[in-house]
Amino acid sequence: MIVTIFPRAVRIIEHTTIPMKDGTQLAARIWLPEDAEQNPVPAILEYLPYRKRDGTYERDALTYPWLAGHGYAGVRVDIRGSGESDGLLSDEYARQEQDDALEIIAWLAAQPWCSGAVGMMGISWGGFNGLQVAARRPAALKAIVTICSTDDRYADDVHYMGGCVLAWDMLSWASTMLAYGARPPDPDVVGERWREVWLERLEKTPPFIHAWLAHQRRDDYWKQGSVCEDYRAITSPVFMVGGWADGYRNAILRFLQNHSGVCMGLIGPWGHVYPQDGAPGPAIGFLQEALRWWDYWLKGVDTGIMAEPKLRMWIQDAVEPRVHYPTRPGRWVGEASWPPELSDTRRLVLGDRTLQATTAQPVEERGLDWFGAQIAGADAGVWCAWGGPTDFPGDQRVDDGLSLSFTSEPLAERMEIVGFPTLRAVMATDRSRAVLAVRLCDVWPDGQSTLITRGVLNLTHRNSHEHPAPLEPGCRYLVAVKLNSIAYTVPAGHRLRLALSQTYWPWLWPSPEPVRLSVFTGSETVLELPVNGSTANYEPPVHFGAPESAPRPPTQTLAPALSRGRSVHRDIGTGVIEIVNHLDYFHPLRFLNSGLDYVDDGRDVYTIAEGDPLSAKIRAERSIAISRGGWQTRVETASTMTSTAGAYIVTDTLEAYEGEIRIFAKTWDVRIPRDLT
Repeated sequence: MIVTIFPRAVRIIEHTTIPMKDGTQLAARIWLPEDAEQNPVPAILEYLPYRKRDGTYERDALTYPWLAGHGYAGVRVDIRGSGESDGLLSDEYARQEQDDALEIIAWLAAQPWCSGAVGMMGISWGGFNGLQVAARRPAALKAIVTICSTDDRYADDVHYMGGCVLAWDMLSWASTMLAYGARPPDPDVVGERWREVWLERLEKTPPFIHAWLAHQRRDDYWKQGSVCEDYRAITSPVFMVGGWADGYRNAILRFLQNHSGVCMGLIGPWGHVYPQDGAPGPAIGFLQEALRWWDYWLKGVDTGIMAEPKLRMWIQDAVEPRVHYPTRPGRWVGEASWPPELSDTRRLVLGDRTLQATTAQPVEERGLDWFGAQIAGADAGVWCAWGGPTDFPGDQRVDDGLSLSFTSEPLAERMEIVGFPTLRAVMATDRSRAVLAVRLCDVWPDGQSTLITRGVLNLTHRNSHEHPAPLEPGCRYLVAVKLNSIAYTVPAGHRLRLALSQTYWPWLWPSPEPVRLSVFTGSETVLELPVNGSTANYEPPVHFGAPESAPRPPTQTLAPALSRGRSVHRDIGTGVIEIVNHLDYFHPLRFLNSGLDYVDDGRDVYTIAEGDPLSAKIRAERSIAISRGGWQTRVETASTMTSTAGAYIVTDTLEAYEGEIRIFAKTWDVRIPRDLT
């Protein structure tokens, strides 16, 4: 619902700067109640590199006038080196970024229109740095709302999962950030120096992937900014929000379990979007929920939110496998604590391609060998879904057939799986390096296979992400693989299937040699399922209002939005499979208030040949054009990644154009040793 009349009239400061002690000026856009100087209000900060002037312009305009109309100052600040802010953006979540945030918060608290209380809110990058800044304990920061974020930069981000190189996203996101960092500031804001600033960014902004690949273990590079290193450092109340389809959902349950301070959680069926946008649905009135949180912690108004369950979540009903879901059926439930007091663990033993209860006849101990296929994983879907037309994994039967699969008998009664399933298995390999992908599926009576959740592990990281160790071929190891958190109801009559594969392209970068996997059945090789036992009868029932927002800003569509998504191509003769993913982040727009035209396009291509893991290759291409009248700019990047048995080979190119004249070109070629990956 679009809201146009608010309790307080709103004014907008389209552009201002916030001074840093080193002389750097950071660009900000601020929404205020008109009478804030006479009646000061708390400030809510969102702090991003995605550019207030164009990248998040629409989203900000839907959110912050609404909050300002309810008695807050909404503040969007461009991180150093982005948008119209001075400086350079050298990496994600740098210490400098947090240092600047401390100064921003102090500046906000001292403004005449601010009550002295500040909150931080953001999704993804803005959710990450909200947690990171809270751990620095600035005096004026009273609470945060962090959406689709992580507490662990190594375990749960676009770079690595389970110690595996996350092939789907690492190069892709690095290429995106190279293009983002190379965009020019707007001359209407910064004046004649815009070209000087642009050329400096083009020359000095590095491809982030160089640093990411240089740190393949969980070392100090990743520990910086990972608040799980010391949850106690955060003393501000924390509202953790996300969706089961999002790549960052694990952090919510982990944070609720390990943080001893004030925190709440909210998990819906959504992807990497704000809950009021709800893709897949149902969407909720999240701004109203955020307002209840802010009013309680920043204004001292008892809104009742702290009487709500500690965790509110959407338990998903079973759905037939599809690559897109407009909505996910299910129900809202609440948990007073996490882990829940009445939860149970169901253990299923792996037998000869079977899953059976531990109370059944003992399973014979035997070894099952599996060689696998490089093309296993083609139906994986995207790592971090946005709710797009081809984001989700489709029918898993092909990947099930390409994996070592274990299937149960039909369930006698429904089962609600809520939490982190875990596989504990005795296994061996014939190589010193190997990865493992584990999928849990819901098999329908007609044979369709719906992915419930999955987990991955670099087996050289079986004991430690910080101190990995090679495998000894033929040696048996007891390994544990924690699958991603989930809430899913398996109906009676359906079967459960656990599928294991030592390949999962293009999610995971493959081991340098084909690997034979041996799994040893018996009492030690079990699947542990967290089974819901308490939320079904929670009273009162969890309820949310309808989504609200401020009016959309005036824009003009320059070209129809394209829904291209993923496609898979297979050459039968050569055995080469190619997966193409088009990135439709942004349809071509003209922002009528500023006159800016913004066109953003990109695609990723993943190829591999069956039987040859060293044939794996990724190419990521980006093009961003920003213009107004006779001012025409464009940046283009192309990044490729291949490997040998001993090294990753990455090439990045960056080109910039004024009109059709190329004014800048640079190429980086790096070779980074593989470190047990």
